Amino acid sequence: MFGLVKRFWVVLVIAIALVAAVGTVSRLRTFFDSDKPYIAASLPADDIKPINTKRVTYEIVGPADASGRVSYLDVNGKTIEASFTELPWSVTVSTTDPGVLANVVAQGDTAALGCRILVDDRLVAEDFAEGRGAQAFCLDKAA
Repeated sequence: MFGLVKRFWVVLVIAIALVAAVGTVSRLRTFFDSDKPYIAASLPADDIKPINTKRVTYEIVGPADASGRVSYLDVNGKTIEASFTELPWSVTVSTTDPGVLANVVAQGDTAALGCRILVDDRLVAEDFAEGRGAQAFCLDKAA
């Protein structure tokens, strides 16, 4: 037997080291409770409520019997097109984003047309156009 140990002593030392390492690691895992699976809390998370809601209002003004088309940007920057058959025309979009690009363009069958952009009821952009087929354009880069 001494001859066998003399021949395979390195393998025997490695096997003893592995057994000691496995025993130590398993003992540490049970000591710090890291052997148990993670269980999430049973209570649901609180709902996130939006604060600082920003209202952007687009207005088109002119003679009451005017009709035409209007294009404006929603809160995601998507172009929305609509028609109007009487003035004043307005639409309001709301967001909690810190900044919104606000843009409105209107063209009508009248000689005078105007547009306004209001953010939280505060006027930030205004334009009036005169002439045949008047077109008004309002832009606010930091609504």
